[in-house]
Amino acid sequence: MTHLRLSKPALRVLGFAESFVRVRQRSKIAGAVMRMDLRLDGLAYASATVGGDDATEAVLQIYKRLDRADINALLLSGAVISWFNIIDLPRVYEEIQRPLVCLTYEESPGLERYLREYFPDSVEKLRLYQRLGQREIIRLKTGYEVYIRTLGASVDEARILLNRFTLDGRVPEPVRVARLAARAALRAED
Repeated sequence: MTHLRLSKPALRVLGFAESFVRVRQRSKIAGAVMRMDLRLDGLAYASATVGGDDATEAVLQIYKRLDRADINALLLSGAVISWFNIIDLPRVYEEIQRPLVCLTYEESPGLERYLREYFPDSVEKLRLYQRLGQREIIRLKTGYEVYIRTLGASVDEARILLNRFTLDGRVPEPVRVARLAARAALRAED
């Protein structure tokens, strides 16, 4: 298990984000490796089924494709992506063995109601969602608040990590770059 060493000068994180259009069957997920000096240091893609149950495998596939032992932490933009395709955060953490911070950007009463409505026969989606646990709210140096779930890092360590990788606003640069890359890759398939 790798610990989050925030003082490491060559700290690298892998940011994940996705892009999807509900009328398509597949979404595009990008993973962007970024150094602490905010230089992009790697990029990989996978896809997931819109409304499906394969987002966890897509995240793991990106990490394996990159084949980088120097990644110190993971930043995920949401755990429920591609129209209710739920990333099993504990499984990702257990398999990759890197501290993980999952961000969301808005307060929410939760998604259980929607999972029951849109997927009434999916006990697994509800189980995965409940397994995510509660979010913590933190304030970034930019003055914006984000909601986080952490595995392998404390809330304070996650705040420090996010502040080091966030230039402005509320989206850390590795996630912002991954989001741009995912959108561009999805558009390229048109």
